[in-house]
Amino acid sequence: MPIKQTVNTAHSAWMDAEGQGSNIVISSRVRVARNLAGIPFPHLLDQARAEEVIHAVRLAIANNEAKHLLGSLELSMLGELSPVERQILVDKHLISPEFTNNYQSKAIVLRDDEVVSIMLNEEDHLRLQCLLPGLQLKEAWEIIDKVDDGLEKTLDYAFSEKLGYLTTCPTNVGTGMRASIMLHLPGLTLTKQLGVVLSAISKLGLTVRGLYGEGTEAQGNLFQVSNQITLGQSEEEICNNLLVSTRHILSQEQAARLALYQQRREAVEDRVYRAYGTLRYARVLTSEEAMRLISDLRLGVDLNIITGINPSKLNELMIKIRPAFLYKVNGRELPAQQRYAFRAALVRKEFENLPQ
Repeated sequence: MPIKQTVNTAHSAWMDAEGQGSNIVISSRVRVARNLAGIPFPHLLDQARAEEVIHAVRLAIANNEAKHLLGSLELSMLGELSPVERQILVDKHLISPEFTNNYQSKAIVLRDDEVVSIMLNEEDHLRLQCLLPGLQLKEAWEIIDKVDDGLEKTLDYAFSEKLGYLTTCPTNVGTGMRASIMLHLPGLTLTKQLGVVLSAISKLGLTVRGLYGEGTEAQGNLFQVSNQITLGQSEEEICNNLLVSTRHILSQEQAARLALYQQRREAVEDRVYRAYGTLRYARVLTSEEAMRLISDLRLGVDLNIITGINPSKLNELMIKIRPAFLYKVNGRELPAQQRYAFRAALVRKEFENLPQ
């Protein structure tokens, strides 16, 4: 899918999680940091050296052998996209929020299915990412490992036999790998057990971030759990550690939901139906309110209080209600009150054909 088409649709492949645990585990992501040997790290690059990095990657993805391994990859300069289009890529988790700053010397490589994306000249020369639906961390690592190997046929990475891959930030040295899993945790939040769980996993070398990574809020009860340690462990060990902890969180979330529903059934049903009713009929919605209501409705769908709603539709709705996508659909920026009304109208339309 060309990048211009990517920013015109709210849907991405990672939204289609199915199977056991998919009601809690939204997506799995593996990102690795790589730098080119002999070229200063991005924060020390001038325009010419930054373009040198982009040119080298352009040649690497055009290599016939790499094409056969990696699939159809498109390189786009970030400056060729509008601010709204760049923000939509952030909202779809295809690039980081920081990547949109000082964008003139940056580029993105995107596979046509949006499963693989590569940021060029972010904190490191290359940030390779694979994003899959549900609990597929090992599968994501296998894909990104293949992409990494394909690019390395042409690119000369900065590597130390002692330290591993060299990165701008010392915390990424070694594997250069950050693995993360996006979780929907309303049960632990409502039963006020979340703090205890998060404190426990931090002792295992993991960290918890908000919806869009470091420094962002956990909107809609969505959290990203990821590894902190990149040195001294293999990529497989990092994945295994994260998977073990995720399964533990998953079982605790399921237990919390069950206890919540058994002990406070009327209150839970009331919360879910209020969310459903508000989303169906509200005339104004802020982004924060919409995310909270979608979280409550998703809980109701998972508990079979509400039927007939596909969870992937709710994942997609999280992107549709974002200010950038509303701007894209409307064709122009709206003042706050008009944007709230436009958002509510869009959400009502999404629910108009569902049961009362």
